[in-house]
Amino acid sequence: MDNGVVHHALFLCFPFGTWRKRIFGRATGSRTPGQDLSLPARCVVPSGPSPTLSMVPARRLLGRRGTSRHPGRCNLANGGSGLAWRTDSEGKPGASERGELPVSPALSLSLPLSSLLLGPTITMRADVLIAALATGALAAAVPTIPKKPTPPKGDVSNPFVGKTQFVNPEWSNKLTQTYKSFLKKGDVKNALRTLQAQKVSTFVWVSRLSELGRIDEAIATARRVQKQTGKKQIVGLVLYNLPDRDCSAGESAGELLSGENGFERYKEEFVKPYAQKVAAAKDLEFAIVLEPDSLGNLVTNLNIPLCAGAVDVYRDGIAHAITQLQQDNVHLYIDAAHGGWLGWNDNLPLAADEFAEVLKRADEASGKKNKIRGFATNVSNYNPLHAVVRENYTEWSNSWDESNYATSLAPHLEERGLPAHFIVDQGRVALPGARKEWGEWCNVAPSGFGPAPSTNTNNTVVDAIVWIKPGGESDGECGYINAPRAGHWHDEFAQQLVENAHPSVYEKWWKFW
Repeated sequence: MDNGVVHHALFLCFPFGTWRKRIFGRATGSRTPGQDLSLPARCVVPSGPSPTLSMVPARRLLGRRGTSRHPGRCNLANGGSGLAWRTDSEGKPGASERGELPVSPALSLSLPLSSLLLGPTITMRADVLIAALATGALAAAVPTIPKKPTPPKGDVSNPFVGKTQFVNPEWSNKLTQTYKSFLKKGDVKNALRTLQAQKVSTFVWVSRLSELGRIDEAIATARRVQKQTGKKQIVGLVLYNLPDRDCSAGESAGELLSGENGFERYKEEFVKPYAQKVAAAKDLEFAIVLEPDSLGNLVTNLNIPLCAGAVDVYRDGIAHAITQLQQDNVHLYIDAAHGGWLGWNDNLPLAADEFAEVLKRADEASGKKNKIRGFATNVSNYNPLHAVVRENYTEWSNSWDESNYATSLAPHLEERGLPAHFIVDQGRVALPGARKEWGEWCNVAPSGFGPAPSTNTNNTVVDAIVWIKPGGESDGECGYINAPRAGHWHDEFAQQLVENAHPSVYEKWWKFW
């Protein structure tokens, strides 16, 4: 029990006569040191002077083949499961005898399920278990003194410090399909991991005029959670509806066209109500990412006619959005593509010039100095913040992961008077070797949910790890067999994100209960 954290194990007790035979001896009622007694769950008890319970895979516990499945017995995930309880008065391994305790269908046993997720992390004194079984009471593992709250650490101007990132229920509900898919296959471990992923914060995308109502829904939910928990909410939003959007790839082309009065509609019908909604919610904080991929295309893809024709629309459109979102509770992050795109040495100063031009236009249009917090990187891409393995295709780049990209770009921004603060999308991270080229961006697999959102970034210029792109929503009809259109739910892809998820997504499983 590290740091005073209480881990609870809840038991709905069975008729004690049955338990006494199983626990204290089959016929005599005696308890033999070293004896192992099993009941349906997924646990084992280490031996020692103070018997404890902890979680391990049941197949190691049972140690025999041919274990049959019985009605009313907990058989979990490929081969059943069991709870072993070993006592050793001398603290030494002893001879063991195993028994299985049938579970009445009318009764149930509820245990912490970290064994399915992380391995041996939960411990409980065996005498506490005995007391619970004897009295039918709910048993806590050990009494502890509550931890004192720790003050926020880090940059006090960092808008994420001391706040809770908003969990988008619209995305979480989509994962219910993934959860059911795992259960249908009998994959309890990943079904439980999916439940944990549903509790992770993600940004809310507003990418069409008809989606402006998503802001109202997010505000209502965030207010309710903030009132219930007493914790300040920061709501992540994406503003994404420029005319001639996605000029290079086309998979995420939008509804507005510059040749059809798209720019005026963007300002009046999209940005204006967007800004009004967040300005009215002064009790909440907002982190807003502006127009993913747009300025990156202006740095590298002007050889594409649609991009060349969209230069002023993109620059002026983002500048206008900046001028309209200057509220104190709003923190703006301009999209800065990712390390594999703008992180090359030749592109870094060009990217900083492009960002500076947009801020200049915003200041000129409003007649005053406008503020942004910084830049968002890796939006909808698959690069790690801190690469465990350096991929071969990054050999000639100093920006071989997103942390290095932020560090490489920062001095170029500061030279131009721009803030060098970043948030990094880790909603999806490619596994080492998943890509042959850095340019592979569409539904990359194998990949997994990346590190859970946090302000512990191990880089002073990175404000926070965030999940901007909701994992499971397709990048487009590319990169993965039978991938649907961009933005549509792709459950098969979501399943492999869960299977390959970073441990931080589910390691604090007790917060779910």
